[in-house]
Amino acid sequence: MKPLYRKLPAKLESSFSARHDVMPNFGNVWHYHEELELHYTIRGEGVRFIGDNISSFAPEEIILVGEKLSHAWRCKDEYFQNNPDYNIEAIVLQFLPDCLGKQLLQLPESYLIPKLFERAKSGLIIKGETKKLVAELMQNCVHETGFGKVIALLQILRVLAESDECETIVKTQTTFHQSNEADNIRLNNIFNYTHAHYKDDITLEEVANIANLSITSFCRYFKTMTRKTYYDFLVEIRISHACRLLVENKLPTEVICFECGFNNVSNFYRHFKKVMGLTPLEYKKRYLSRN
Repeated sequence: MKPLYRKLPAKLESSFSARHDVMPNFGNVWHYHEELELHYTIRGEGVRFIGDNISSFAPEEIILVGEKLSHAWRCKDEYFQNNPDYNIEAIVLQFLPDCLGKQLLQLPESYLIPKLFERAKSGLIIKGETKKLVAELMQNCVHETGFGKVIALLQILRVLAESDECETIVKTQTTFHQSNEADNIRLNNIFNYTHAHYKDDITLEEVANIANLSITSFCRYFKTMTRKTYYDFLVEIRISHACRLLVENKLPTEVICFECGFNNVSNFYRHFKKVMGLTPLEYKKRYLSRN
């Protein structure tokens, strides 16, 4: 699916952006931009889309998104109901690769930073002690001013570049150049409709109507844009929601199956194993053993 190109506003007094967001939700537009983005979710949960990866997200997650790598954080439905008890909180750093000067990246002492930026093109999820340290440094960066903010960013980049606790997210690197506005609108309509109705028995006719295409044209169009069928896309969204419900550990697996739009348990197990490489029970045990 082709995401929306987003031109981030630049402040003349700042070489990069560091902000602390508290809002109802993260929005629902799948997009990309020239800047790298370091995203620390403090509060909020739902499903995130990074490149070709669809996964659940939860509090205390830090992800580094590379330049022109498509991404979106879609919160659970509760975050769109104007409920004051459901707000997201995040610290977000956005910076161009050469925001501190091209010369910095060319220094022999800085050789690990360009390597980090290259790895970030596949998305990186930050783990372990590195995550704890980066979270603290990101909070410092938001509150620093002047040259102190630059030093804070350099400290973060050093920790990430030297760490072996950064796991790749995306299977296949896919970057985008500025795309057609009509496609942006059409694909985000499909994206939003799928999120709103993933529990239902969505037909190709319904979603083709959303796209203002015939069923045949829609299937061809969607496969061209996403490199997967719409049905595969829908299954991945359902499985991501199932993962979130499994780790919450409040509902039996058989109930989760129907909550996520699958019409029978055996079908759910088959798709879950195909997408995640584990059975639902194995996935739950592995997650709960880490916490």
